Parts: sequence; C-alpha cells; structure tokens
Amino acid sequence: MSLVRIATRGSDLALVQARYTARRIEEELGHETELLVIKTTGDRVQDIALAKIGGKGLFVKEIEEALLERRADVAVHSAKDLPVLMADGLRLTAFPQREDPRDALVSRVDGGTLASLPQGARVGTGSVRRSAQLLAARSDLRIQPLRGNVPTRLRKLEDESLDAVVLACAGLDRLALGDRISERIPPETLLPAVCQGTLALEVREGDALGAALGALTDPEVARRTAAERAFLCRLEGDCTVPLAVFAEPVAPGELRVRGLLASADGAQVLRAEAQGEAKDIAAAEALGLAVAEDVLGQGGDALLAALAETSA
Repeated sequence: MSLVRIATRGSDLALVQARYTARRIEEELGHETELLVIKTTGDRVQDIALAKIGGKGLFVKEIEEALLERRADVAVHSAKDLPVLMADGLRLTAFPQREDPRDALVSRVDGGTLASLPQGARVGTGSVRRSAQLLAARSDLRIQPLRGNVPTRLRKLEDESLDAVVLACAGLDRLALGDRISERIPPETLLPAVCQGTLALEVREGDALGAALGALTDPEVARRTAAERAFLCRLEGDCTVPLAVFAEPVAPGELRVRGLLASADGAQVLRAEAQGEAKDIAAAEALGLAVAEDVLGQGGDALLAALAETSA
C-alpha cells in the first residue's frame, strides 16, 4: 500500500474537499494518504481584487509547483479556480463530484431573495461574473467588493452592514452551512461560473497514479466539465472577464449548454445555448465550443477587446 500525498489549499472548504478525496482514495483504491497544505498567493493576498493581481491561477500556482517538484502526488482543486491553461507536465485526471452549481444569496433578512432586496441594497461579491449579472437583473444594487474564505465572507455580512452576500451553494453545502442560504438563485437569473461546484484532481503526466485516480471520476461530471471548459478556453477567459457557462443533463447522453459574456456593468449581456448528444468528452467539448462561437458571433470579440482594454 503506497502513500499518496495530496496537495490542497488550507481553507476550511479546501480541507473538506481534500479529506473527501483522501477518503475515496483510501477506501476505493487502497492507498494510504497524507495531506500537504499549501498557502497560495491567492490565499495570502486578501486586500486586492483577484483581477488586479493575476486571476484564477493564483490559487493553483504553488500547488502545481508541489506536483512538479514531487512533493505531492495529486492536487485537489475547485475546478472553477482552474485557469485556461494548466502547467506543462501536468494534467487533470478525474472529476469525482459536483455539488449544487448555483449561486447562493445569503441575506441579513430571513427568507430574503434577490427580488425582495430593498432598492439600492448593498450586496457583497468578489466575482465580476456575479457582479455583472446582478446588475443586469437589478441595476439599482450597490456591489461591494468581497474577498476571503467562506466564513470571512459571511462575517462581513454583519461587519460591513451589507444587505446580502452572494457565494457558491456548493461551498456552503460542503461546509454544512446550507441553512444560511436565503435563496438558491436559478441559473436563469445568475448563470454559474465555469465548473462551479466541481472537484478536479491534477497529477503529473505519465504517472501511473493518474490512471488509477481516473476510476474516481463521475462520467457525467467529466462531460459537463469538458463542455464548460471548452467554452472558457475558446473565449480565453479569466477572472477579469464576466463570463458564465452551465452544462446540464437533459436526457441520457444529452447536454444543454448555456453560456454568456457580459460587460462589467451588466448593461450588455450576450447569451447563447446549444443542446445535443454528448456521450463522450469530444462531443461535450463540441457543444461548449458551439456556444462560445455563437457568443463571439453576436459581438463577443468586440466586447472581449473592450474588457481587456478596461482591465489593462
């Protein structure tokens, strides 16, 4: 029985996800496990918006270095934190779980919903995707920048006198904080982030462990991930770009993929969707690409250029 060293961030949520993975590796693959907790740049820098300091990759860079330096054998990521390009010599090998992908409204008022928030309500979020869609739905809202782990963001609801904060349902559910959710916002209102709620396992190219870990993957989750990441890759998006995509099963072997690209203020929102057979990864990726091409054809190229100029 060989030891599998699991690299993970040190937040409460990351540790829950890593322990879930460790348990499955031990029970289903018969390996002993050990957690290697790594503090990433994204964890260390809490007072600056991610878009200003490098984006999603800040949560994976040091973890990938641990893999490449052979200090760890597998990394557990929240798939929505993964950038378009992975580090050379590494690959994603399994997608073992997806929790509720929707966004959660946590309101200071019990039972509050996005629609029932008062005029000019102060809503906390650190996501340009959420911010743009919130403003598209309610242009009167005042968006307040929000960083930190889940407990920190919940505390800021009171500490900063916010009317509500918007987080991922999956994170709250995994931390047994689902009872704090006032509203699970439907995708029709807030389309989720790429792969929100999905776990991803990353290994070194060529390692035998990668094939073994593949047995932990959920085939449907893998296809949904492929469709959503294909959309992301085609738009070359990062956390400075207000984009969203959601792939969901509508019949056996069939997916519906919805995607959007928005201006930062929510005044312009380009939407597209496609539905079809996705019985394998290639077919799922083709659906995601088709949605991306539709968005680009509606003027997405010009909107991406404008967003890049604004964030430069």
